[in-house]
Amino acid sequence: MTAVKNALDRILTWACVALFAVLVVDVSWQVFARQVLDSPSGWSEELAKYLFIWLGLFGAALVFGERGHIAVDFAVRPLPKVVQVWLTVVVQVAILAFSALVLTWGGYRVVSLAWDQNLTGLPVNVGPMYLALPIAGVLICFYTLYHLIRILTGAEKAVDEEAEPELL
Repeated sequence: MTAVKNALDRILTWACVALFAVLVVDVSWQVFARQVLDSPSGWSEELAKYLFIWLGLFGAALVFGERGHIAVDFAVRPLPKVVQVWLTVVVQVAILAFSALVLTWGGYRVVSLAWDQNLTGLPVNVGPMYLALPIAGVLICFYTLYHLIRILTGAEKAVDEEAEPELL
């Protein structure tokens, strides 16, 4: 399971880098066309929206893979280890439920409803553009199950004790 996670990490990292690079080129073209050519490009704005959505969802999945999401662990650190594990499991199960129900199932429903709708600015249908929702949901579910199993087996700590709070 660790090998699969590491492979997914690499794939997601490169997907995020590629999406960001295409987004930068697209937005640069959009600014150039609007400011220099005085001819705004409608398709580039539409493409930028979808690239940003895909980048955000894939980036979020990558952060969940590293357990880098927001955590209020300063309130959990002073508690006994058993309570730390229990609370971490509850949080992981809540993340799993949300990503399974909202992102995966809800995303699938949105994709199926919008599959044949046309986009005005791009020569593609809307449905494939919404595939980022269920794909990110499945990835987050996988990462959450991975960490949940590692926490329950003791291979991973429930709370990072060495983490120091960041000062602004």
